[in-house]
Amino acid sequence: MSTAVTHGIRVTVRSQYIPERSSPKAGQYAFAYTVRIANEGEATAQLQTRHWIITDGEGKVQEVRGEGVVGEKPLLKPGQAFEYTSWCMLATPHGSMRGSYQMVRDDGQPFDAQVAPFALALPYSLN
Repeated sequence: MSTAVTHGIRVTVRSQYIPERSSPKAGQYAFAYTVRIANEGEATAQLQTRHWIITDGEGKVQEVRGEGVVGEKPLLKPGQAFEYTSWCMLATPHGSMRGSYQMVRDDGQPFDAQVAPFALALPYSLN
């Protein structure tokens, strides 16, 4: 699990291996990650875009950028939170993800809410 707070926006992520979507013999390891974005600040903020940096166990890096998350651009008033689950595929049984959400406050001020690095790993595969 990872947690980061940027300008009052707390981003917490939990990940897990998805065996039913994986094919280890083919070098395909699926991982789900559940993200909770909570506005602990004093200003309303809206998520606009996402930027993920995905690194597999061999150091290969893939960057993903896109509009919103799961088809939404959540508007978070102070005290509100938004949670969603997505997934990614790795060619190795472990790796990591980190990134940011590009947010805009209700006064028009943009900022990047950081997503702290979190592990993607088969259960019991890391020491």
